[in-house]
Amino acid sequence: MRLTAVHGDITTQDVDAVVNAADRRMRGGGGVDGAIHRAGGPAVLEDCRRRFPDGLATGQAGWTTAGELPARWVVHVVGPDYGRGQRDRSQLTSCYGNALAVADELGARTVAFPLVSAGVYRWPKEDAAAAVDTLASTTTQVEEARLVAFDRATYDLIVAAVSRVNG
Repeated sequence: MRLTAVHGDITTQDVDAVVNAADRRMRGGGGVDGAIHRAGGPAVLEDCRRRFPDGLATGQAGWTTAGELPARWVVHVVGPDYGRGQRDRSQLTSCYGNALAVADELGARTVAFPLVSAGVYRWPKEDAAAAVDTLASTTTQVEEARLVAFDRATYDLIVAAVSRVNG
C-alpha cells in the first residue's frame, strides 16, 4: 500500500472512502466528525442512525454512505478520548486496522484518514502520527492510504512519519 501525506481538507478528497473520527454515538459532532457530516449532508446522519442505532464501541469501525462528499463511503471509527483518560494505545491503533478491514469489505482502493483522536480528543499528535506504522504493517487490498492534515504543523508531522516508514 502506498502511504501519502496531504495538506488539505478531508471532505474534499477524491477517494473511495474517507475515514471519520466519530464519537461513540455516531451522530455528528466537532472536528473531523462535524466537518464530514456537514459536507456529506443529511444522508450520512440518516445512514448512521439506520445502521448504528446504538453507535459503535471505541476502536471499532463501520461504514455509511458518503452523501454529498466526493467519496463513495464514509468509514466511521471511534477513537479513544485521551482527554477523558482513555489512553489505551491499542484502541487507537485498532481504529486504523478496523478501518482498513471495512475498506476491504467495501472494495475501496483509496482511503483518506485523519489523525484519529488527535483533535478534540487530545491524543498527543506525535504519538497519533505513529498510526502510519499500523497502516504500513496491516495486510489490506487498499492501494493508497492518504493521511490528511488540515494544519501545516500536523502535515509536517505526518510527512516525517510517512518518510520514515517509506524509507
